Amino acid sequence: MTKVYMIAAKRSAVVPRHGAFASLDLHDLAAPVIKDLLKSVKIKSSQIDSLFLGNALYGGGNPARMTALAAKLPERMPSFSIDTQCCSGMDSIILAAQRVASGQDKITIAGGAESYSRSPRRFKRAFSMDEEDMEYLRPPFAPWPDRDPDMLTSAAKLAADYEITRQDQEKFAIESHRKSGSAVDEITPIHDITTDQFTRNLSAKTCAKLPVLEGGTEYGLTSATTAVEADAAAFIILTNQEIVDKLRIKDALLILDSQSQGGDPIYPALAPIAATRTLMQRQNISTEEIDKFEVMEAFAVQAMIYQNHFNISSEKLNLGGGGLSRGHAIGASGAINLVRLWYELQNSPSKSKGLAAIAAAGGLGTAILLEKP
Repeated sequence: MTKVYMIAAKRSAVVPRHGAFASLDLHDLAAPVIKDLLKSVKIKSSQIDSLFLGNALYGGGNPARMTALAAKLPERMPSFSIDTQCCSGMDSIILAAQRVASGQDKITIAGGAESYSRSPRRFKRAFSMDEEDMEYLRPPFAPWPDRDPDMLTSAAKLAADYEITRQDQEKFAIESHRKSGSAVDEITPIHDITTDQFTRNLSAKTCAKLPVLEGGTEYGLTSATTAVEADAAAFIILTNQEIVDKLRIKDALLILDSQSQGGDPIYPALAPIAATRTLMQRQNISTEEIDKFEVMEAFAVQAMIYQNHFNISSEKLNLGGGGLSRGHAIGASGAINLVRLWYELQNSPSKSKGLAAIAAAGGLGTAILLEKP
């Protein structure tokens, strides 16, 4: 199989729902990032063979095709929309990489985009003309109601089961905000927004005043330890060794391996642990040999369980902050993690390795391992 490289990465700022991106449809949010991405390397839009776009809330159709046309990519080009909920952005990159590895594509763009603000209202049709259609906020993620918990409920139960206190979760959230800083190089300006809009100077005093959203007093989750709903887009260019050599690209990153894996739908936060373990066993590598981690922080407890399981030091984890300090743009979040990892590894020595991981509703987990050649 052909080696696959990431040669460029860009994202929008992450903006809370109904914020500065509230008027932008998904393709209007994603297209500028793709155009900026192409400008960052010596590649013309006519050279792109396919587009993979992860999305969770669009409500039908093919947002990847809408985005490809809006970004003025070739009309001949196929466009694939991927919905594995929170894993969508990362899974789209894995699928695109497999297409390059097979030799079917030479250059492809993959990532994710989510407009929480413009997401459609969803209804189930009534059984008869005498009844009204029923609106629903989310689809089922498992066929059994007793194994399809609300994500907040599931995270709160894990906090209690693993005895991760509210105060410890808040310390983790405070650290996430503290780590967040300027990311101008990786962000495509949209509406003149060049920084993540949710990041703030979070304090223990502020956290202590927040009401519990789910769980008891000791292990409860609050708005500080739960990622805010957000709008964002993130994309990466993937290609083969031939193109890397031809364009003399010096900052490419090699995709060493990836793993998408299912687990117990009751505890989706644990799924990326299984995916990471499978990947590392196949690569015969330990966490000590991985230099940087980008792990999704949908909930503080989710990232903390992952960190504790693999004994990852804070100096290696989410060095530019995480979902708690940026926000969670579901279908884009996994791609955002990889954009962040791409930029973090640019400043690392040769042979440095980075791993990104994310969980999704229904008990899905995805992990990708990168190396700087």
